[in-house]
Amino acid sequence: MFTTSFNQFNWAIEKASIESKTQADAERALRSTNRTYEDFKALIAPAARSLIEQMALLSQKETQQRFGKTIQLYAPLYLSNECQNICTYCGFSLDNKIPRKTLTALEILQEIAVLKKMGYQHILLVTGEAQQQVGMNYFRKVLPLIKQHFAHIAMEVQPLDECDYRELGQLGVNTILVYQETYHQSDYKIHHTKGKKSNFKYRLETPDRIGRAEIRKIGLGVLLGLDDWRTDSAFAALHLQYLEKTYWKSKFSISFPRLRPHAGGLEPKTVISDAELVQLICAWRLFNRDVELSMSTRESQNFRNNIIKLGITSMSAGSKTNPGGYAVEPQSLEQFEIDDSRTPEEIVAVIKQAGYDPVWKDWDSMLQLD
Repeated sequence: MFTTSFNQFNWAIEKASIESKTQADAERALRSTNRTYEDFKALIAPAARSLIEQMALLSQKETQQRFGKTIQLYAPLYLSNECQNICTYCGFSLDNKIPRKTLTALEILQEIAVLKKMGYQHILLVTGEAQQQVGMNYFRKVLPLIKQHFAHIAMEVQPLDECDYRELGQLGVNTILVYQETYHQSDYKIHHTKGKKSNFKYRLETPDRIGRAEIRKIGLGVLLGLDDWRTDSAFAALHLQYLEKTYWKSKFSISFPRLRPHAGGLEPKTVISDAELVQLICAWRLFNRDVELSMSTRESQNFRNNIIKLGITSMSAGSKTNPGGYAVEPQSLEQFEIDDSRTPEEIVAVIKQAGYDPVWKDWDSMLQLD
């Protein structure tokens, strides 16, 4: 379990280590052909800010060598905003008095019809964390229906047991995303006061259960701004290193959600600027040439336009973060506000203008190797 590795590190010590890195440390990291965890810390350090342009050029080169000039497109499909957790940063939090909605099979088909017209073959299913309303019984009913329409299904739902992840794989799920939100254990408890999500250890060990279930891809991430983004990202890098070594059959992705406005709002503890987010994205690419890097519609049009060439491999477009948002109940409450509201067609045009190819389909099950 990652818990054993995690317990060998101290938040304050790692934070101080990052802050102590020098520009010379970052320059050595850029010259390295086999970058280490210490190199990653140097590349995200304040001292590396002056090297962002060099990092960006190298990140572009290494991304194109590994992934070509392609950007995969995906869309989130929110199935429910029911949630039994109280989380300070989320619009679906149990203490927010909002109308709750879980899509029926018919409503899911209505949402799918809109997404298919947009061209999507890759879908990300999202729910709040409510075991009774949207647990395995619900997934057993809706996944066979959804699987008929998409080549790739990803899910971002409540952490489950290993046997449940194995069953999700059998039901056609290819990718599971689970964000730790923050690796700062004491602050984690401040932001997760009620519900199963308040169990830090259970959530920290969720990727282990996903890996043992041999899910094809595991997605990681932290909520940038919930705590010190540099230290959180360093712990995420430790987590990825461990997972790649332990569950080598799986692929991995990293997402970069910045804290966004939502019902019951929370001010970020630390603010990560656009330049710093570019620095972080490039540092991830230079640290790990194989990991997929994803950018959502949380970010602005201008930022997403410029990040296409710098290391990102997938983007969402035309996203709705509320259940029924595409067709059933467009005005229902969103989990968070999106910034880039352009249509998939508009995003495709931007990708092509940048000299990249939009990819609608992540993979084909007929090509899966045992």
